[in-house]
Amino acid sequence: MATPRTVAFYTLGCKLNYSETSSIGRLFEERGYLEVPFQDGADVYVINTCSVTDFADRKCRKIVRQALRFSPNAFVVVVGCYAQLKPQEIAGIPGVDLVLGAAEKFRILDYIDDLSKAPGKGLVRAGEVREARDFVNAFSFGDRTRSFLKVQDGCDYKCSFCTIPLARGKSRSDTVESVVANARKIAAMGVREIVLTGVNIGDFGNGTQVIEGLKPKKEALLIDLLHELDQIDEIARFRISSIEPNLCTDEIIEFVAGSQRFAPHFHMPLQSGNNKQLQAMRRRYRRELYAGRVGRIKELMPHCCIGVDLIVGFPGETEADFLETYRFVQELEVSYLHVFTYSERPNTPAADMDGVVPVEERRRRNEMLTILSEKKRHYFYEQHLGQARPVLFEQHREPDLVAGFTDNYIKIEAPFDPGLINEIEAVRLSKIGPEGSMAIERLETPVGEH
Repeated sequence: MATPRTVAFYTLGCKLNYSETSSIGRLFEERGYLEVPFQDGADVYVINTCSVTDFADRKCRKIVRQALRFSPNAFVVVVGCYAQLKPQEIAGIPGVDLVLGAAEKFRILDYIDDLSKAPGKGLVRAGEVREARDFVNAFSFGDRTRSFLKVQDGCDYKCSFCTIPLARGKSRSDTVESVVANARKIAAMGVREIVLTGVNIGDFGNGTQVIEGLKPKKEALLIDLLHELDQIDEIARFRISSIEPNLCTDEIIEFVAGSQRFAPHFHMPLQSGNNKQLQAMRRRYRRELYAGRVGRIKELMPHCCIGVDLIVGFPGETEADFLETYRFVQELEVSYLHVFTYSERPNTPAADMDGVVPVEERRRRNEMLTILSEKKRHYFYEQHLGQARPVLFEQHREPDLVAGFTDNYIKIEAPFDPGLINEIEAVRLSKIGPEGSMAIERLETPVGEH
């Protein structure tokens, strides 16, 4: 019997990319390939890229070099956002054989099977992003604890700093029926938690109903999808990965507050706490709306975890503007920050704006907000000391420990117990430990998710 060909994957970027890598992996498995660890050397390497920052671009080159060190004769394929935005640049990276764009990446095996090692520059199959019109469902499956389920793709927003619409195309969604079917399929694999992913999840419904000659209509909204998923008994916990504040409606907030399955955890990108910057960024809200959303969430769910995305050093951001953002976020009852240093992206309006902030100043502002984030997280954890919360336990990178998250996204660590893995158990949060985690005491009495 012939030895099966092997494939290895490396994923850069967001949860959406991880869900798509898993689905591409299943395509290889169905064709008879054996997936192996990246460092073990494979016949085919697939690198799924991000292009949110310059760092992601550089990382792609590094991963290609690493793949060829592990397997010098491997066939190297690059897919993802960077592949759509800069296909010819990637094709010029030594060792890259094939570059697939947004509309081609899920047909990867059609291109691989008949190709031999490229003699020089890689072969590019990256059409115009407008060709990426169809929704292709995807979900991740790895440790049996948590799965990232793609429900939406693309974006119709035109934020001045963002390349995602150029890389992924227009907003389009799965149908409610298909998402529910995938959720049940994931449940049958033993997964306890599903994280809903997409580029702009709050825009769910776009592209699900197309009437010839007319603009596509939404056959369902995100709230309709949430109601249907809430009926799936086999999944203990759902989590919304990220949602735009203007689309995080009172109806959605109230639904999560009353749900037994959706975790009390919202991640809402803010980007700036200064209205002048929000307007220049072409965001679809102002800071007053954001503060109102946070207030409503905390009114209904005082224990809810709220994460925030912020960009520092956007063109035109003065020191006074930055300090206004800092003070605004400092006063908000949010739990942690994801801080991004602005980097110029080609073909975006922001790249040509005046008022460029020096790179060192961008880094200083990032450091200030990162320190604020740690203070916010510590305060959020302090509020829960002595409380009982349900934790979904998972493998820890250290063999003598288990890790996990409460329903409201508090990270915990505990001594290893194999019986805990992939189980939800009530614990008492007893002590704030190092590296943003909490120690626990196990309880006998069950505690509900909310």
